Amino acid sequence: MPERVVVVGASLAGLRAAQAVRSAGHAGALVVVGDERHAPYTRPPLSKQLLAGEQEHADCAFPVPETLDAEWRLGAAAVALDRERKVLALADGAEVGYDRLIVATGARARRWPDQVDGVHTLRDVDDALALRAALDARPGRVAIVGAGFVGCEVAATARKAGIDVTLIDVAPRPLLPLGAELGERAAELHRAHGVDLRLGTAVAAVDAGGVTLDGGARVDADVVLVALGAIPNTEWLASSGLALDERGGIVCDGTLTSVTDDDILAAGDVVSWPHPLAAGEVVRVEHWTVAAEHGALAGRNALADAGERTAHVAPPYFWSDQYDVKIQAVGFPARAATLEVVEEDGPRLVAEARDADGRLVGAIAFNNAKKLAAYRRELASAGVAA
Repeated sequence: MPERVVVVGASLAGLRAAQAVRSAGHAGALVVVGDERHAPYTRPPLSKQLLAGEQEHADCAFPVPETLDAEWRLGAAAVALDRERKVLALADGAEVGYDRLIVATGARARRWPDQVDGVHTLRDVDDALALRAALDARPGRVAIVGAGFVGCEVAATARKAGIDVTLIDVAPRPLLPLGAELGERAAELHRAHGVDLRLGTAVAAVDAGGVTLDGGARVDADVVLVALGAIPNTEWLASSGLALDERGGIVCDGTLTSVTDDDILAAGDVVSWPHPLAAGEVVRVEHWTVAAEHGALAGRNALADAGERTAHVAPPYFWSDQYDVKIQAVGFPARAATLEVVEEDGPRLVAEARDADGRLVGAIAFNNAKKLAAYRRELASAGVAA
């Protein structure tokens, strides 16, 4: 068993990894490094309850038991990794040695090229509080560039507060992972709540006073949010020799162990690993549940020899709350050859995602948690069998 375990990343995946290390019986040193000054907190409320003022930062904090007995190094980002010496360099000049390392540095918001001050992104609690302050000032209009999950959730939160919203995306529909039919239903949901959708529309420029579209048309706004996805925080590993893929993910085997170094594991948004439900292809998933599951598994696996580690085969799961609709999905619906609505009752529906051979690879539900749970169990069994 390693004497010293270091976890880099103090958000959900990192916290779950640290907890799993202790639960698995590690009695040695445990160090958790985080670039934010804040103790671990959950992020889903940032675009919803916290943004709406229904929760505060303290309400989002994860409970951290004293029995974790970890050394916390917060507010000091990792800047380099020396695998030969087994030393992690921090931005404050300190070095931290390890026997086993778990990388859970997460991702950061993708910014607009040459993004200027006054244009918001939303990834951490400070971003959310800054955006909330801007919305509390009762702006005449909010412009959101990007109709993914963050963009759509912020649009819903702002509309519920009575603020006019323009939602802009180059894609023909919002929420692309939902497919064409359900993406169009999501568009109808936002239109029904008064959102001005500008879909299939490219953006030429973004500034604090609005958005300029291709062709020169202008969307003036008092608050501008760029919600164009996230970039994994792995640049600090560039000189380490650790294998990274073209998307910046740490290339791991099924046990979340780096393919380059058996003493390094990864968890959460930074991991690229082969999943059985994706026909063994390498995937990278940025969802809350996956981060939690990865952290727990990486923590347990860090205490085992490489040949004795367990693979991650659980189907990815995510949810999104928009207005009065809870959207849930499991598996890999975006990779499906067909997506068919198989059950519908008013605002409730279920859609099945199948590959070219007709095998179930995912499911999506609107306001139907019970049915989605059944699909989740079915896909979990399929992943184990594969």
